[in-house]
Amino acid sequence: MATENKIRFGIIGFGNQGSMYAKFITDGMVPSMAFVALADIDPAKREKVAELYPNVQVFDDYQAMIDSGQVDAVVTTVPHYLHPEMATYALSKGIHVLNEKPAGVYTKHVKELNEYAKTVDATYAIMFNQRNNPLYQKLKTILDNQEIGDIRRVNWIITTWWRPQAYYDQSEWRATWGGEGGGVLVNQAPHQLDLIQWLTGVPEAVTSRVQYGYQRDIAVEDQVHAIFEYENGATGVFVTSTNEIIGSDRLEIVGDKGMIVVDKSATATVYRLKESETAINQNMDVDGVVKLMTGQLPFETLYDVEVIEEENVWGQQHSGVLENFAQHILNGTPLIADGQEGINGVRLANAIHLSSWTGEKVSIPEFDDDQYLALLNERIAEEGKFETRS
Repeated sequence: MATENKIRFGIIGFGNQGSMYAKFITDGMVPSMAFVALADIDPAKREKVAELYPNVQVFDDYQAMIDSGQVDAVVTTVPHYLHPEMATYALSKGIHVLNEKPAGVYTKHVKELNEYAKTVDATYAIMFNQRNNPLYQKLKTILDNQEIGDIRRVNWIITTWWRPQAYYDQSEWRATWGGEGGGVLVNQAPHQLDLIQWLTGVPEAVTSRVQYGYQRDIAVEDQVHAIFEYENGATGVFVTSTNEIIGSDRLEIVGDKGMIVVDKSATATVYRLKESETAINQNMDVDGVVKLMTGQLPFETLYDVEVIEEENVWGQQHSGVLENFAQHILNGTPLIADGQEGINGVRLANAIHLSSWTGEKVSIPEFDDDQYLALLNERIAEEGKFETRS
């Protein structure tokens, strides 16, 4: 088990994420972890790990690493479809799991993982590093404290994901239904799909217009427009794409007591009304209206403004989640993101796909896992490159 107050950590997959986590740990950015093992099916990557980290045990099979007795916990930095399978196996052996986002590709698979995780004592967490962004943590507190009141409207335009055709052409599985299970919703936008629900709640229904292979020669989506409906009557709009070089990252959350505007996930402007919009509406007479319209009563007198800027040091979000995961195992520190919450983003992405495929509004509480999987498998079969899923 853990020695010297350090969790013995194994990494499954040594791609961009896996190699980054290895560096964070070995550079001392995760003091409660020791990088002790790596599993990868690629011989070249195993050789690279042996060269960079000669004291790390290398495996060609993730199950062998988990069964070795050398690790207390693992992270799954592998293609999305493999996340639930690998996480379930590790949990079945009593190994703690930090699942990379997304939790999986389709809700049926993720639900099975979630249900199994409830039956074991091992920790199951997910890498939602944006929840460790101090800016979003402050906004979460503001919203939870009802400082801008009941939410009326949410808009997020997140189109800073430009990817050229060469990105999609670099491997056979990329941008395929059978290999990745989707495009921008599965690859680039899972953090925003998580954050928008973490901050403002899970929508009741989704309607979407999704464009597949719109500006790229791919089968999956590269442009998305989705409309959310919330239980209290509020609405939301979510826009994302991978074909805009001059992209936008702007989040607006409007409540009856104010508004939050986030630009580039770096600066938040919080507007707090001195009275609720409802009260201002009810109490303003014709004279007040005239003063507003003629500039005698500037709109700016109705609210206060706070600007929040947080330094975003590269690596701190991810390394912070890794350290939090270790501290939870060692000391019971509350998780930044419990693995059970991973299904929310997967379900929302699935619902956006499903609405575009059927042309109908999709209920989130009554989401049909089997219908989605059947339609996904139709697309996988049409590609003819990969086996269908169950």
